[in-house]
Amino acid sequence: MLLGSMLVAFAAWLFLPVPALTATVPPPSRAAAQPGLPWLSTSGDRIVDSTGRAVLLRGFNVDALLEPTMHPSPLEATDAALMQQSGFDVVRLPIAWSQLEPERGYFDSTYLDSITRAVALLNSHGLYVVLDMHSLGWSPAYGGSGAPAWATVQGVPDPVWGPMPSLGRLLSPAINVSTAYFWLSSDLQAQYFDAWTFVVQRFRHDSGVAGYDVINEPHSFPLPPFRFDKDQLWPFYAHAVEVLGAADPNHLFFLDNDMTGDLPTSIVPLHAPNIVYAPHVYTGSLIPPNFTGDPHALQTHVNELVSEGASVPAPVWFGEFSINIGDSYSAQWIDAVLGDFDAHHAGWAWWQWRETSGYGVRSKTGKVNTSLLRLLARPYLAAAPEGAVARYLARSATLQIRVPAAHDAATIDVAWPVTVLGPPRSSSTCGATVTWDAGVARMAVYLPGGSGCEVTVTR
Repeated sequence: MLLGSMLVAFAAWLFLPVPALTATVPPPSRAAAQPGLPWLSTSGDRIVDSTGRAVLLRGFNVDALLEPTMHPSPLEATDAALMQQSGFDVVRLPIAWSQLEPERGYFDSTYLDSITRAVALLNSHGLYVVLDMHSLGWSPAYGGSGAPAWATVQGVPDPVWGPMPSLGRLLSPAINVSTAYFWLSSDLQAQYFDAWTFVVQRFRHDSGVAGYDVINEPHSFPLPPFRFDKDQLWPFYAHAVEVLGAADPNHLFFLDNDMTGDLPTSIVPLHAPNIVYAPHVYTGSLIPPNFTGDPHALQTHVNELVSEGASVPAPVWFGEFSINIGDSYSAQWIDAVLGDFDAHHAGWAWWQWRETSGYGVRSKTGKVNTSLLRLLARPYLAAAPEGAVARYLARSATLQIRVPAAHDAATIDVAWPVTVLGPPRSSSTCGATVTWDAGVARMAVYLPGGSGCEVTVTR
């Protein structure tokens, strides 16, 4: 009887709701935008540019700036050029707290300069950058990425049960005690925000930076799920937006989901400007059971994540997803998940661009996996007025665009992967004027106002 009562009380506590949160950010103060990279903000459930057009960010993660423990791949101009010519417009660029603040209170300007050079290289090829403060296995002190060694709890056993990353490695007592200490303390979080502030002050006036991914793949273990989200994660996000927004009110803030397998994240509504919900999807690839062709579980989880985004409320952008291209059903998995993202008009970033073990479009030695590139590089509306929708027909490589009648004269930017489909041709029902720029792999469709329009773009 007593045990039953205790279990009921625990369950009631676990799911007890908490009040919504609010984060206050000063009004934007933006410098002139870079050519081709207008400032981004949010409006309802969309990311929009300075003219109010909905912007779809599609691209890749690039790990070139992570610690040696993560065996990072290089980033070269040829990488950025190939991404641009394949129609992509964003790179999620992981950076490391351990590299930014190797000693407590000392911030490394040389490392920040390397971030600045990478951002400039990607921007020069029309690619926005989402800066991601990365964490995996808490710290390179444990063979992973993230916190500097001084931000770990000393004296806790660290048995090495398998390589990093693996479930066994992530069960290390040392890793989990250090992780829990961060979430339960204010001193380490203050240092973390100081490191972030060091970064955002550099990029405050740079429109080529889309925004900041506050922390990569937070998780509750060993803290109880659901309660962790309510008591630690979302208050942390609210504080992060206020602290970083005070230093830089001009950019988007990307907030990851609680990465406890495929358990849902217990959303605490957060009312703040320019926040984006940025979950990761590994259903059926890294999170069992393995995908065998049935898309139901994958679709269910994507729908759940989109629903979580609506509860924030915020636009949804999938910051990581991938599968080993060597898996038997990888092509079907990619088709299914991209279809799910399209159904919700959501952008994404594949993990990752350059890797040799089966997840990369380009290997560390520079060889391009054209099969994977063809699966990922599809035409899409990079920027379009409200109400414009598109449907991609993969078999004929055709993008069908529909624009409702009630719109002013506007321009649609179509991202077209010339590397895999060759140059496009187009037709419309409204006399739209079309300009194709092969240099940036973009087609600009100028729509007259006052009437509906259907535009077809094909190879």
